[in-house]
Amino acid sequence: MNPKLKEKAQEALSAVLPITAIVLALSIFLVPMEIGTIAMFLVGAVMLIIGMGFFQLGAETSMIPLGEGIGTELSKSKRIIGAALITFVMGAIITIAEPDLQVLADQAAAIPSNILIWTVAIGVGACLVVGVLRIFYKGSLSTMLMIFYGAIIILSFFTPANFLSVAFDSGGATTGPISVPFILALGVGLTSIRSDKNASDDSFGLVAFASIGPILMVMLLGIFYNPQTASYHAAEVASVVTTQDVVRVFVHALPEYAKDVLRSMLPIAAMFIVFQLVSKRYQKKERVRVGVGLGYTYIGLVLFLTGVSVGFAPVGSLLGGYLAASPFKWLLIPIGMLIGYFIVKAEPAIQVLNKQVESVTNGGISSKSMNACLSIGVAISVGLAMLRSITGLSIYWIIIPGYLIALVLSRLVPKIFVGIAFDSGGVASGPMTSTFLLPLCIGVTSALGGNIMTDAFGVVALVAMTPLIAIQIMGLVYKIKSNNNVAVDSLPVPQADELVYWEEDE
Repeated sequence: MNPKLKEKAQEALSAVLPITAIVLALSIFLVPMEIGTIAMFLVGAVMLIIGMGFFQLGAETSMIPLGEGIGTELSKSKRIIGAALITFVMGAIITIAEPDLQVLADQAAAIPSNILIWTVAIGVGACLVVGVLRIFYKGSLSTMLMIFYGAIIILSFFTPANFLSVAFDSGGATTGPISVPFILALGVGLTSIRSDKNASDDSFGLVAFASIGPILMVMLLGIFYNPQTASYHAAEVASVVTTQDVVRVFVHALPEYAKDVLRSMLPIAAMFIVFQLVSKRYQKKERVRVGVGLGYTYIGLVLFLTGVSVGFAPVGSLLGGYLAASPFKWLLIPIGMLIGYFIVKAEPAIQVLNKQVESVTNGGISSKSMNACLSIGVAISVGLAMLRSITGLSIYWIIIPGYLIALVLSRLVPKIFVGIAFDSGGVASGPMTSTFLLPLCIGVTSALGGNIMTDAFGVVALVAMTPLIAIQIMGLVYKIKSNNNVAVDSLPVPQADELVYWEEDE
């Protein structure tokens, strides 16, 4: 086995194993499950591990070099309009290619899937242009975020209640395993030729803009359509008895996901070919490396999405429904928090972000500290999602104060933490959230007779929101611990000896 692939698979194993153990423990002590269901879950877990290994290796060798290369070439361009147009097209292409978005679009039937996807794609493209222009003109990320989120808060009061949660969810679902590595690397590439003190700070923030665009556009679309009814298409739980039945279900599903991922990856491959023909940036060895990396990415996504959709999603809905109907429904909050703490580590794009942060800060902000902070944030968000599903609490009372807190913190913490925090929100809400946590909330809401569109949808939005606060609190603590004689916000490119090494307690 490729040593690098083996390393990535081991990382995936450590990420997936805890959530697998939690589900198995629940099946033994609280939620009795059929052997067939457990077998499908375990097969799904194995596919997740292998898929994450391939994906992480593929993203490292293809998506990241491609994003950095395009970003570097754009930064050299003196034609701002041309750079803006290219950015818009790339943003729309990678959004349409994002499988998370298709999952969300298929679940929200208020608006046809194609219309929703194209609306989100336009939103991502437009806001990525804004993000790129901010880097070119060295604008304040905090100020621009306050303007855009202010617009979101205002529009939220005019968006139909049945569609509000879907609008917020779209922001998190858009930034998934395909788009995140590319956008993160694009930001690094755009700032790579800069030598000013804020270069590394400005390399983060593009994922944040990619998350804002869909929320704004889907809100406007919701207002335009003014949907009176909205529904969720629940996936049928496959009936399996023997191990042959389990294998048959996965074999039947695999070609469908292979086709979907191929359709998603082809525009990325085409973009690489066009970029190479125009720029001639990569030598033969590098071209081969990127091509092989795209192949790894494809294999990884096919395995991952098949495993999580077929093996994990039914179990999520089953767990939620059974616990909600039992006398132990309030246990859903601590159980949800426990699941949230570990499940974020299984998001394929999380490790990409963490390694990017560690690289840009020269190890000053470690992957370990990022994992710990994101886990705490997502744990809180899933707990709040369970509370909403049980009580019917409006998302207004959580999401609006949450964003206001995040925006206030953005004025208080070092600049680099603002970009990292708002990027991490989009990264944390990936396919595991869409295909496991969302069915979990739906199972709870259905069992309690609640409104799925208002009470269950929104978990993706909450998972995308809490990291904004958690990472910035880490930045605030760093600022307090820093030498008072040093102007933190005016620090040059952060170096390893300039940052507190945030490590999880042993």
